[in-house]
Amino acid sequence: MNRTSRRAVTALGLTGSLLAFSACGSSSSSTSATSANTGASKTVAANTAAGGTAAAGGPTEKGVTLSVMIGSSGDAETNAVKAATAAWGAKTGNTVNVIVAADLNQQLTQAIAGGSPPDVFYGSSGGFQTLASSNALAVTGDKITDSKDIYPSLASVFTTGGKYYCAPKDFSTLAVEINTDLWTKAGLTDADLPTTWDKLEAAAKKLSAGTVTGLVMGDSLDRLGAFMIEAGGSYQKDGKFTFDSPADLQGLQFAQKLAKEGALKFPKQVGAGWGGEAFGKGIAAMTIEGNWIMGAMKKDYPGVKFKVVPMPAGPTGTKGTLNFTNCWGVAAKSAHQDADVSLVSFLTSVDQQLSFADAFGVMPSRQAAKAQFATKFPEQAAFIDGADYAVGQVTTPGFSQVQQNFENAIQGLSDGSSDPKAMLADLQKNAAALG
Repeated sequence: MNRTSRRAVTALGLTGSLLAFSACGSSSSSTSATSANTGASKTVAANTAAGGTAAAGGPTEKGVTLSVMIGSSGDAETNAVKAATAAWGAKTGNTVNVIVAADLNQQLTQAIAGGSPPDVFYGSSGGFQTLASSNALAVTGDKITDSKDIYPSLASVFTTGGKYYCAPKDFSTLAVEINTDLWTKAGLTDADLPTTWDKLEAAAKKLSAGTVTGLVMGDSLDRLGAFMIEAGGSYQKDGKFTFDSPADLQGLQFAQKLAKEGALKFPKQVGAGWGGEAFGKGIAAMTIEGNWIMGAMKKDYPGVKFKVVPMPAGPTGTKGTLNFTNCWGVAAKSAHQDADVSLVSFLTSVDQQLSFADAFGVMPSRQAAKAQFATKFPEQAAFIDGADYAVGQVTTPGFSQVQQNFENAIQGLSDGSSDPKAMLADLQKNAAALG
């Protein structure tokens, strides 16, 4: 699930449009996978062999072979998916071949363009509309078992033209990670937790001392955008972009204020590749990342003590965070649609999603799994609780480049060379031009 960038884009020769695919529902900048061991696949198999909440009765098709293409974070994820698909195959009398793509973008794009796509595959929020518009993606989101149990905010990401194309397979939200040793050393207590912008600013300023910066977070819309939402802003409303709203401006201006004060720095400014690296090395007392940071910290920085708290509320008390998700896509050209839907139902069942959470650290996309996940992983409660009010990424084809142009100016917030109002005006204009 963990990747250095979620904006990798590949040209789809079939349509000349842009596609983006990745391994799981996050927009992380982590460089390592979770530390779940490969033996987790045994747990997955045991939990799924009983069927969990898979599609009642299974598929009507028997004896077919399905291909499933994934991009994996490592052995734990690969083994978990193989064990789960094997369990479904044993239950239904079918066979599944799991293809672990070395480059999911390239291999999936080539397979689709060549007319022989995998039956089921990992699909990204950034790429699904292109697939849908080119008739490469089957409409299966509302066909899986208990489809309405999927978080509405996640389902909406994969819905266009009134059609719910593919079921979200997992997701993450943003939260604030705090180095508890540095927090205590600065004389801060639970009363100082960053529940509001004012408290976040005060804590970040107090934590900034010597080589330590109070808050280090990614210089991207996928991080700073959370402040825009907390200010009561939005990305889109009624099909129209809204980046130039006063609320969005207030959110970006808050980020600029922190940056000018030196309480907020971006990874490049402190010699880190992403916020989690700065946090792990102790040069950031706080960072803002998704739950992919849990596995990275356990693997790369096991000695760092930290806690996770919700994103702060904005000036009017508005809660806000962002969600990141991918789906189980089904190829429109697959000859086994019934079996495909049955497999996806199985893979998105409550029991199976909780097994995946055990194996490689993802969060279930089903609301029915929330309480069990929070009980089993109390340290991640802030992430799962954010699902109720999280805002998804823009899925409009071509937005990736528009977003990159906006992000090129973020570093300039610190020294005032970039103007938030002008940045958002350009973002609005360029996004609206996409149609």
